[in-house]
Amino acid sequence: MNDRVEGAAREFGGRVQEAVGNATGDGKTQAEGLYNQAAGQAQQAAAQFSDVIKSQPIVATLVAVAVGYILGRLTA
Repeated sequence: MNDRVEGAAREFGGRVQEAVGNATGDGKTQAEGLYNQAAGQAQQAAAQFSDVIKSQPIVATLVAVAVGYILGRLTA
């Protein structure tokens, strides 16, 4: 299963979990639901970023080199 599908499933599960937490008044379940939603969204974003890197490897490499150079200059 690819990361986008897994992320969407985790986000949906988090929404359900949050709704159950709201309905029962269980703060822990509600918080876990919010966490799972955020984790699912992050997983989807990482998959999308990975797709961009795969489709444009030269641009991604140049951006990585530029960011590394800037961070090196800032910390030196």
